[in-house]
Amino acid sequence: MVSRVIPVEPFDLVIFGATGDLARRKILPGLYRRFCDGQMPPDASIIGAARTEQDSAAFVAQVVEAIETFLPATKRDQDSLAAFCARLRYVAVDAMGEGGWAELAQMMRPDVVQAFYFSVAPSLFGALAERLHHFNIARQDARIVVEKPFGRDRETARALNATLAAHFNETQIYRIDHYLGKETVQNLMAVRFGNTLFEPLWNAQYVDHVQITVAEEVGVGGRGAYYDKSGAMRDMVQNHLMQLLCLTAMEPPARFEPDAVRDEKLKVIRALEPVAQKQIVRGQYQAGVKPSYLDDVENPASRTESFIAMKLQIANWRWNGTPFYLRTGKRMKARKSEIVIHFKTPPHSIFDADAGRRANVLSIRLQPDEGIDLRVTIKEPGPGGMRLIDVPLDMSFAEALGPEAADVPDAYERLIMDVIRGNQTLFMRGDEVEAAWGWTDPIIAAWEAQGTRPLPYAPGSTGPEEAAILMHQDGRRWQDI
Repeated sequence: MVSRVIPVEPFDLVIFGATGDLARRKILPGLYRRFCDGQMPPDASIIGAARTEQDSAAFVAQVVEAIETFLPATKRDQDSLAAFCARLRYVAVDAMGEGGWAELAQMMRPDVVQAFYFSVAPSLFGALAERLHHFNIARQDARIVVEKPFGRDRETARALNATLAAHFNETQIYRIDHYLGKETVQNLMAVRFGNTLFEPLWNAQYVDHVQITVAEEVGVGGRGAYYDKSGAMRDMVQNHLMQLLCLTAMEPPARFEPDAVRDEKLKVIRALEPVAQKQIVRGQYQAGVKPSYLDDVENPASRTESFIAMKLQIANWRWNGTPFYLRTGKRMKARKSEIVIHFKTPPHSIFDADAGRRANVLSIRLQPDEGIDLRVTIKEPGPGGMRLIDVPLDMSFAEALGPEAADVPDAYERLIMDVIRGNQTLFMRGDEVEAAWGWTDPIIAAWEAQGTRPLPYAPGSTGPEEAAILMHQDGRRWQDI
């Protein structure tokens, strides 16, 4: 199966923070892949902007080094790399001052799509937005991409929204969450709304519970200073897991259009019930072969969680009484992200007790191997009575759609191309971000008032034992990591 690549319009893309880690690891290698696939038009222009004083040749050398580091040799060649680098330019810019802005203005063209990627600290968003207008660089149809963290609570998120709104309309602001660019996340909507088989069953009458897991093998690493001020709740639950929850639980939008989809996601956030502290488990990984969390953040008194599990309820007609269990953590048993829909057992079993009772489970895997798995109940082969077992109807993209489908675009590749197209469907809206913080803030305030330390857990495990107990007390268990 050969995927269809639709080129975007000619564009000028300015990457502020172009010498930073995110640009090196994701943005620039992703743009190169889009160029190799023919999605980038011949007259596209990519302008790197950062504080570093250097010329375009030095920047090109850095980009080549990044691509050679983060893309395998099979995904690059010298000819395409040279052609891609011909589209690169660089300007040294002082985000808080006057330097470089006049030079940047001269690089911009009036007749192409104009986009600015703020791959910088949120404290610089306002200054960049203000200077883009002060120096008459940003047109009325310009687009800006802003990275997380988008605030650390509702108050700071509102202030940041207000700062950006002073210079750009909401239709120009693209708040990026790379989880929404994953192929399987979008397939979640296709599975739900494109199949008569699932949507009639996607409610409390037929769904026993939902699990959303984002587990990571790595620790906080070099992000210790940032992470210790955020924790798993701010860093993962408030944005990544919240977005997965919304796409899983939302009502069908009237159309597959940006605001129609985001309106339904916002309704889910507003329907979330407050969470009692007894329904939350917080943890910190201990020392093992590698340092502990306290060592990684260089703060022996830290009360910040590297793991969190919680039970949520959505107060609406579709989901009343169906719990959603969220779990995320660092230094866990394996790297795994998935959404698991556990359907209820049949209301009456015609088989005797020895046959066993089973229930269907739909697993939507986001990483490491994207795909969908539906477990159905069949008779165990062999003579001697009726015994029921569960078997998977497994669809990995590589097996079902061919090897090319396994090489799907990275989330950043897809999302940047959506910015150029002007499609905001997979980006967060300002009121959505504020609503998510409005639900998150009281939870954080409650455990900070208690002053309790997170529970310890062993590296390479599935988190604190109390997380398993959270499920066991409801007669359920977590999906294996």
